[in-house]
Amino acid sequence: MTTQNLKQEFGKVGVLFGGRSAEREVSLMSGQGVLAALQGKGIDAHPFDPAERSLAELAAEKFDRVFIALHGSYGEDGTLQGALEQLRIPYTGPGVMASSIAMDKVMTKRICLSAGVPTPKFAVLDAGQTSADQLQSVAREFGLPLMLKAPHEGSTIGIAKVEDANGMQAGFDLCAKYDDVVLVEQFVKGRELTVPVIGSGRNVRALPIVEIRAPQGNYDYQHKYFSNDTQYLCPAPLDEEFTRRIQALAVSAFKAVGCTGWSRVDFMVRESDHEPFLLEINTSPGMTSHSLVPMSAKVAGTGYEDLCVEILRLAKLELKPSQHSKAD
Repeated sequence: MTTQNLKQEFGKVGVLFGGRSAEREVSLMSGQGVLAALQGKGIDAHPFDPAERSLAELAAEKFDRVFIALHGSYGEDGTLQGALEQLRIPYTGPGVMASSIAMDKVMTKRICLSAGVPTPKFAVLDAGQTSADQLQSVAREFGLPLMLKAPHEGSTIGIAKVEDANGMQAGFDLCAKYDDVVLVEQFVKGRELTVPVIGSGRNVRALPIVEIRAPQGNYDYQHKYFSNDTQYLCPAPLDEEFTRRIQALAVSAFKAVGCTGWSRVDFMVRESDHEPFLLEINTSPGMTSHSLVPMSAKVAGTGYEDLCVEILRLAKLELKPSQHSKAD
């Protein structure tokens, strides 16, 4: 399709990035990449940072659709999606409900378990009312090492791997800075895999699996976005049957939570018995130079610019106008 046709198809496009979450830095990198890609295709794309401009200004821009490149709170959690529904501006990624659920690791686990997608054993602790004795009791119940997580954060922010009982309090305090509750998760030793899922309705498909091999298995914020020490294998070196199984689980999780458009589903595969466990669903995945969705899409034959166009083409509104809605 020519650049003129793309410009006509999409009209005026806003790329939303930056924002106010703890993941602002990553969002800026994602958004700048998406903006350059869309403009490189001849699309009339413009930057918009919700941390610096109001919803009134967003409405005044009269965007025909927006590409959400925000990560974390106020962008990936359903709040922005709800505002865009009110403004009647089609947007990329899942809708209000799915975005809200997927942003909550606890709710994601509960829903995916009900759909037959396994997740590691977990418990939820009150960030303000959990005693040292309770923490030690949890350590004994789950065994060590274990994972502590702020369930509403992403990009490995608010996460701690506890190696021994003496580290429980420090790990808990770190996570409690970011959330009202702390997720305790059984540690799964093994291979880390991620599966991009893209599409809507009957056209949902899983892209090639990426295996992540970080130094000492420590896939933290630095190794995720800035280090060149982390290895990414795509397609992951898995046999064909197991590859299909993981991709099917990713699509099942995507659909169970109610996702549309695109997302990325993260798994651990236990070393002892090769059983997979879902960790989380990212409904606005990174689009930086180190990001995994563009890496997977490239292996499938779709370059970065074309991927951005495909995601933008899937932009929509989740809520249909009621019969009492005023016509535009």
